[in-house]
Amino acid sequence: MTPQPNPQVGAAVKAADRAHVFHSWSAQELIDPLAVAGAEGSYFWDYDGRRYLDFTSGLVFTNIGYQHPKVVAAIQEQAATLTTFAPAFAVEARSEAARLIAERTPGDLDKIFFTNGGADAIEHAVRMARLHTGRPKVLSAYRSYHGGTQQAVNITGDPRRWASDSASAGVVHFWAPYLYRSRFYAETEQQECERALEHLETTIAFEGPGTIAAIILETVPGTAGIMVPPPGYLAGVRELCDKYGIVFVLDEVMAGFGRTGEWFAADLFDVTPDLMTFAKGVNSGYVPLGGVAISGKIAESFGKRAYPGGLTYSGHPLACAAAVATINVMAEEGVVENAANLGARVIEPGLRELAERHPSVGEVRGVGMFWALELVKDRETREPLVPYNAAGEANAPMAAFGAAAKANGLWPFINMNRTHVVPPCNVTEAEAKEGLAALDTALSVADEYTG
Repeated sequence: MTPQPNPQVGAAVKAADRAHVFHSWSAQELIDPLAVAGAEGSYFWDYDGRRYLDFTSGLVFTNIGYQHPKVVAAIQEQAATLTTFAPAFAVEARSEAARLIAERTPGDLDKIFFTNGGADAIEHAVRMARLHTGRPKVLSAYRSYHGGTQQAVNITGDPRRWASDSASAGVVHFWAPYLYRSRFYAETEQQECERALEHLETTIAFEGPGTIAAIILETVPGTAGIMVPPPGYLAGVRELCDKYGIVFVLDEVMAGFGRTGEWFAADLFDVTPDLMTFAKGVNSGYVPLGGVAISGKIAESFGKRAYPGGLTYSGHPLACAAAVATINVMAEEGVVENAANLGARVIEPGLRELAERHPSVGEVRGVGMFWALELVKDRETREPLVPYNAAGEANAPMAAFGAAAKANGLWPFINMNRTHVVPPCNVTEAEAKEGLAALDTALSVADEYTG
């Protein structure tokens, strides 16, 4: 679709937004949101007709891009048939969505509890784990993000937690592996894995194994920096959970449904959790949907006692119809395979080539369509390009990098010292190369702050 400029409408949209919309994670008077006129595939555009290649996939959820005609048609058909219905009934779209998801989850994660998004999926996974074990505590990693609701944001291990952290949520944080900035003085992935597992087991011992309901990890951390865990780490966590009777929860809200080149990132590591949360890519974000995939032993806890939780819109027919269509599109069009193939053949070598030429790139890491560039002032010392959780003038280098990317038609996903490369999983080779070229130009701006 060719964008048609309409600046008058754009001005009206922007004025109404600034008058009435309260934006998340923002100082309301300091933001300048772009008025979006439309989107299709890997692109969106504004009312001035300027088009952007979306290397954010929305918020890492448009895994099949914008406005896929088969998903749009499925939503329209479902709306004409049964727009909504209460969750206590069996509804075709809901049943089929659950079946398709369960077919793809690892192990015996065959029961699906539907939520409205990722944060409430985490909320319910924690509730299930606590009720199943009768224990109060949850362990989660620093450098993690699990959602913005009260429990989920306290489980989160980045600065977004701080304002809401009451120190009474029953959450204990630990260090997960991250070799580039190792907390364990490791020099190899094997050392990092072994020492991170030793640290986790020590944390369990000092917190009291009998008090811990769950360990929650993003299979591959997302906005925290896409730190792919070293071989053996997740299997080691699985072993610790089995040893101490702890529920193992994997958060696949961002990593699931093709993002890593597998249906679920857990498949990369041959590990099966007790509970697994999902959202985002399950229906490419077309209608809000999330959920918890539940193992047999957890499901048995609620076989003859009621699970004390629910949502008015659990398994909403429109959302589930979109999920059915999305999963079928991904299977029919080889979207998961495209993420794996193009990631290995184009994205990874392209990013590594950029790293060789730009001193601002400290590390390249990722898998599939899930990559991050860590930006630094000095490669030798690994000093970050901006301070941790920088804002205002302290964040100027990253702001300049982001502005340069947008000026070259690329919408970047920036968090702290990282730019994430997370295009739709069905991005074409030409689009991927276009994005890499725009990143090349933007990194030249970041280079100006090095040395």
